[in-house]
Amino acid sequence: MSASSFPGGTSLSHLDIYPDAAPDGVCGGSPHVHLVSTEAYIVVAGHGALQAIDGDGFHETELQPGSVVWFTPGTIHRAVNHGGLRVIVLMSNAGLPEAGDAVMTFPAEVVADPDAYAAAADLGDPDGRAERASRRRDLAVTGFEVLRRAVSAGDRTLLESFYEAAGALVLPRAEGWAQLVQERPLAQAEQSLALAQAVAAGDVAHLGDARVHPASAVPELRFGMCGRIRAYDLTDLEEDPR
Repeated sequence: MSASSFPGGTSLSHLDIYPDAAPDGVCGGSPHVHLVSTEAYIVVAGHGALQAIDGDGFHETELQPGSVVWFTPGTIHRAVNHGGLRVIVLMSNAGLPEAGDAVMTFPAEVVADPDAYAAAADLGDPDGRAERASRRRDLAVTGFEVLRRAVSAGDRTLLESFYEAAGALVLPRAEGWAQLVQERPLAQAEQSLALAQAVAAGDVAHLGDARVHPASAVPELRFGMCGRIRAYDLTDLEEDPR
């Protein structure tokens, strides 16, 4: 993994929420959950909402320019686009979401079957990805609505079953997640602690290593779960002194 001193060992991306409607008539992305990582939205344009199922049940948070909202592991979330919704996404544990720390809310029989889940989540060849992204979003919304209705009625049984199935689904790839956390956020926290202890001891030698690191957006707009996403390359690169 390339070195990055970006704050907190986080990742950064720009997200245009899907504008087309799911079968329930709501425009937006694929409902899903992260098992380890916390995610944050910083709204930069448009309006919409964050639909979520968490420990308090189902609720919806309005999104408008300047809104900041974050959600912890286990929060099933769905980005809803009421018009031109664009957000900056901060994700903890850079590299871990890409390693499989997300499960979409497909119907229970799909989440319980690794092969069926992989087939439903696969975007296929580049020419068909827009259609496939819409199809998997629609399937995830179908499962989300089942969970939402149950939780709203006071029944958490299906939600707990989904959590268990999601954990079983990612289990084969979760073995390396601890190392990713150690290499990014934990390593940065340990470095910050060492620097704080050095300053408290009167040692400021590390200040001479200060550098500016400009980020560049990866040019490709990918089909993400919630919309078209452009990640930023946060590899440490020194600013051109010229």
